[in-house]
Amino acid sequence: MVPLFLRRQQNILDYALSSLWRSRFKNLGIVIVFSFVIFMVASFRLVVSGLDRATQELMDSVPDIIVQQMAAGRQIPLDDAVMHDLDSIFGIASIYPRVWGYYFDESNGANYTVIGDARFDTTTEVAGLGIEYGTEIIRSDNISSVIIGQAVKTHLMLGERRTFSLFRPDLSLKSFRKSGEFNHDTALVSDDLLVMHIEAARDLFGMRPSEVTDLLVSVTNPAEIETIAKKISENIDGSRVITKRQVTKTYRAAFGWRSGFGLACLFGAIAAFVILAWDKASGLSPDQRREVGILKAVGWQTGDVMTLRFWESIAVSLSAFGLGYGLAWVHILFFDGILYRPVLMGWSVLRPPLTLVPVLRIEDLLLIFCLSILPYLAATVIPAWHSAMVRPDSVV
Repeated sequence: MVPLFLRRQQNILDYALSSLWRSRFKNLGIVIVFSFVIFMVASFRLVVSGLDRATQELMDSVPDIIVQQMAAGRQIPLDDAVMHDLDSIFGIASIYPRVWGYYFDESNGANYTVIGDARFDTTTEVAGLGIEYGTEIIRSDNISSVIIGQAVKTHLMLGERRTFSLFRPDLSLKSFRKSGEFNHDTALVSDDLLVMHIEAARDLFGMRPSEVTDLLVSVTNPAEIETIAKKISENIDGSRVITKRQVTKTYRAAFGWRSGFGLACLFGAIAAFVILAWDKASGLSPDQRREVGILKAVGWQTGDVMTLRFWESIAVSLSAFGLGYGLAWVHILFFDGILYRPVLMGWSVLRPPLTLVPVLRIEDLLLIFCLSILPYLAATVIPAWHSAMVRPDSVV
């Protein structure tokens, strides 16, 4: 047999649902506004979770150690001869020089990321990024060959052309031949990217033949990364040694700041809805007061009336949560999180296409619950108590 307590709760829930249906037009407005608030919060969390997942996949390909040269608090070119100073450090698996920087295109105001790779003619993987060049494998001795991202191709208006030119610092032109394009699957990283031979990058930026931007160090034992990084710092005066852990921490801090700022902006909408819920719950109509008086006259206790209001609030909350959370998934899957691109995708002219897969995480559900449903339930507690305290003889 069903316990008496459960049967009592079931009967109160049935009455609560029928009461909501009788006032369906009033409750529909609350559900719509509540769903919109949950939709905004849930969409933001889904976008942040998707970006965090994409960032984590990128971090798996980051070099163990990046070595840069500093002077007066600014990064300066590093002489590739210092690689010989690191040969004596036990535990280093490989060292690759790299030239990278930003090229500003005055014609469209976009910044391109240029990477010069010494292994350009012997590998198809971009140094330090772990992404492939694409379907076309490069085997060329021509140092003017370049692999470009899809956004770079669009902004340069190449179309079917394979050749283009960029200005050197002395305003002379350097010609390039497009040897391949990056896949759309890696657009989050490669959309603004130009990858070429290291000598071509030096020529484009006006650097000397022995200069590099940084060194990418691979370590045999990941547990020794911090120890080897300390030894590298001691061997190269004025160097800045960056480990994979530090890069990961920086990315998470950047996304964490943006996501926190976005949620702070949504607090106004949440607070406005809580005020609306309080007003709706505290403003009893004459019919509602008469209903409570009749219920108490036929034997309902104050606790029973409060339980009735509680089940009504739960029903409204769950309906709004399901509708709002479902719309948030539609927003991410079919509209690519378009509402939050300006907040999370940065300031660059070349913004990569935001194609993210929503991630269902328990912590996100708990956060949405705490930011939306709990304030709504809290806002209806005191009005529910006031409604339960109506005396039958005052309204019947």
